[in-house]
Amino acid sequence: MKKFVVLTDSACDLPPELAAQFNIDVMSFVIQVDGKEYYEREDLTFDSYYQLLDEAKNMPTTSQITSITFFDKFEQLDAEGVDEVLYVSINSTGSATNSNAQAARAMFLDEHPDSKMKIAIVDSHTYSMGYGIFVLMAAKKLANGAELSDVVDYLVDGFQKVEIVLSVHSLKIIKKSGRISAAAAFAGELMGLRPIITLIQGQTKVIQKVRGDAKILPTLCAHLKANSGDRTPYLIAGTRGFDDKHGDVKELAKLCEKEMGYPPELCFKLGAAVTSNTGTDAVAIVYLNR
Repeated sequence: MKKFVVLTDSACDLPPELAAQFNIDVMSFVIQVDGKEYYEREDLTFDSYYQLLDEAKNMPTTSQITSITFFDKFEQLDAEGVDEVLYVSINSTGSATNSNAQAARAMFLDEHPDSKMKIAIVDSHTYSMGYGIFVLMAAKKLANGAELSDVVDYLVDGFQKVEIVLSVHSLKIIKKSGRISAAAAFAGELMGLRPIITLIQGQTKVIQKVRGDAKILPTLCAHLKANSGDRTPYLIAGTRGFDDKHGDVKELAKLCEKEMGYPPELCFKLGAAVTSNTGTDAVAIVYLNR
């Protein structure tokens, strides 16, 4: 059996217990909040970041994972006798991390021409568990003896179909992030409008606006039902409502199970890559758009 390692980055939002269970190496982004640096997943849990974001005076910023960090990682894995490395990255149009990994691979091959370690790098073109779930599946396939090239083909095909549809209860952070213009956000706040936003193949788009918080969950559910195939697996994501009796995540999971006829594969928390642009009252569905 070949010795392999699956790498990804912390924007994948893969629950830590699942990453540990399948030996997935999650590299942390550095997040700056009000002049202080934090390593996602090392210094911050999901909930502690929500608190930081709510209390922040300025918009947080996220630093890309550098080529040197990737180069050091590749050297470490080669020294450990790893045969194959698969790195699945955050959307390349939103971060230079993917190109940094590719530059690091080129440097590694140049400095270690005798190394037999294969390094495959895949751009997810998405965020959060839009690629986290595929990283999990890739790790399972490799553990079962699948060829690295076949797993890469599987990922490339899947990432063409992944969609995230989400909404927020407040436009405060999303206005600052530039996802919605300040003028539109101001008008939306006055009229009680909430955006329904899709992310597919790296492109973010406001596809609809609904009036009032009560319409958010039914609209997200209706979008899923209209655009998914028969028995399409789906995931529910959010920032609140995991422990609350009537929180968004639990309510949306119940609503989707009723409409789709089967429950979500997983409910998970949104990490810094998403919430830094949406705020801490976001709710989303991840699925394969037919």
